[in-house]
Amino acid sequence: MNPKKTYIDPTAIVEKGAFVGKGTYIWNWTKVRQGAQIGENCIIGQGVHIDFRVSIGKGCKIQNGAQIYHGVTLKDYVFIGPNVTFTNDLYPRADNQNWNLLPITVEEHASIGAASTVCCGVNIGRYAMVSAGATVTRNVPPHALVIGQPAKIVDYVDTQGTPLNHDMAGPPPSEKLLVLSQKDL
Repeated sequence: MNPKKTYIDPTAIVEKGAFVGKGTYIWNWTKVRQGAQIGENCIIGQGVHIDFRVSIGKGCKIQNGAQIYHGVTLKDYVFIGPNVTFTNDLYPRADNQNWNLLPITVEEHASIGAASTVCCGVNIGRYAMVSAGATVTRNVPPHALVIGQPAKIVDYVDTQGTPLNHDMAGPPPSEKLLVLSQKDL
């Protein structure tokens, strides 16, 4: 990937009013709606839907088939696995004209595994890791590793995503400790 050249596949649709940062690649059959903001040096996979007014930071990697709806903010260096879905309405109905948007924020360096669903109104903390197939219904603290439906904390991870094998009966590790890699502990 050339960090200075932006590539948008000819089959992708980037609506007028969307912003795509320098060095970002957008692959085939992806749609980016008006008002969406995509930072520099991102990779957006095949068949991704990025709704209007979505904000994506720099250096993000979004895998094939992800669905990112209005109200979602992805900070810098976020990883989104294939077929991840973000929701934005807690009580969806086909005829609901007064639906209430509940935003989602995914903080820096967080990773969300394949086929996960992130329900509206949650915050996923820095360096947090959501396992494949999880359903996130609550806030995820920084560095937490969550799995299941609904997603529950099973451990904490360092900045490389390596589990710390933390004793869940005790308090969560401090942010300073979590910055260390497991081999340094």
